[in-house]
Amino acid sequence: MAKPIVAIVGRPNVGKSTLVNRIAQKKEAIVHESRGVTRDRSYHEADWCGREFTLVDTGGIETGRSDDAFAGRIREQAEAACQEADVIIFVVDATTGVTEEDETVARILRRAGKPVFLVANKLDNPADDKTMWDFYALGLGEPRPISAVHGHGTGDLLDEVVAALPEPAEEPEYPEDALRVAIIGRPNVGKSSITNRFAGKNRSIVSDVAGTTRDALDVIVERGDKRYRLVDTAGMRKRNLVHEDVEYYSLVRGLRAIDEAEVCLLVVDASEGVTEQDQKIAGLAIERGCALIILLNKWDLVTDDHAREEVMQSVARRMTFAPWAPVIRVSALTGRSLEKVWAVVDRVGAAHSGQVPTSALNNLLAQMRESGHTIVKGPKRLRIQYANQTGNRPPAITFFCNFPELIDDNYKRYLENRLREQFNLEGTPLRLRFRKKQSA
Repeated sequence: MAKPIVAIVGRPNVGKSTLVNRIAQKKEAIVHESRGVTRDRSYHEADWCGREFTLVDTGGIETGRSDDAFAGRIREQAEAACQEADVIIFVVDATTGVTEEDETVARILRRAGKPVFLVANKLDNPADDKTMWDFYALGLGEPRPISAVHGHGTGDLLDEVVAALPEPAEEPEYPEDALRVAIIGRPNVGKSSITNRFAGKNRSIVSDVAGTTRDALDVIVERGDKRYRLVDTAGMRKRNLVHEDVEYYSLVRGLRAIDEAEVCLLVVDASEGVTEQDQKIAGLAIERGCALIILLNKWDLVTDDHAREEVMQSVARRMTFAPWAPVIRVSALTGRSLEKVWAVVDRVGAAHSGQVPTSALNNLLAQMRESGHTIVKGPKRLRIQYANQTGNRPPAITFFCNFPELIDDNYKRYLENRLREQFNLEGTPLRLRFRKKQSA
């Protein structure tokens, strides 16, 4: 379910990031005394009294007269947050009174048409509220005195913010047995066209303009007795290239779609090959535990053998961290090989949710012990006594051994390769964990 968005805005150095950290209860946002440290929006999951929401920390809004080279961009980002947010928290500095920049921000917010909470921060002594009257002149109602550092007043503020959030929309009913498949990738690589082919109808808007799909769109596809929930996500750009008003929120929604998916279809423009950004999007999916299939779309545009070889080399070069991900050459325009995708999705989905028998795992360990391949460091010699699968989606294998600290990346790769040779783990990440076997 999409969570409501609360944007925290204001001029630089009024304590927005400190307030974000206070509300989110995590020190994730940058906090620094330097003016305008937060250049980009950052988002954080938060909840208050059981109501969950997404908290957006914006860069400070500055007036056009600022000599800060980032001022225009910071202002755009904060204005975008106002446009997309459900509730806005406007932070001012109680120790300096109303500034020209505060008045500029207030003019923007009065036009937003959203619930706005005016917050006077840095009031470390709640009794010292003599400057509060000045902020009534901003025309945004009663200012609320708080101290983001010490937490004074933040609980009462959150009570009001949560009360102003829109009522949760009803979650559409999806079949419980539907395999969740997210179609991910950079803008304009053909994700929506592929979704339309799969769905057999024009479910998404298809255009040559990069980033046409702004929101994640779900569609149920039935094939025989199997059902799939396809999510066509908005194209995800590099974070430092997210300039347009709604592009940032498209990125947030795209990440949410990955979080909800079991299998991700990474659509790559074959006419360009695998780019650094494709590589990073694949990394996001794997990091979040999704199975991965790479679709080289627009293969019909790659017309000669040399170009095709270059594309496949780009896959090998950029995807060294996921050599287990199947690669399918497709064309959304002609329909080439799209029918093959379903069988691969089924196999990869089964591997992602499957269970490796404990007896088979320990038979493999016995074979590995006979080979003598292990780690020796000084008097310590690694011995893995037994293993079992302790999780799935993705599969997690726990190895119980005498010296877990000896395990290095090379040995992890060795173990993973042996596991993939022996068991059906096509297309799925694998989590390897090591525990010290307790003495009886």
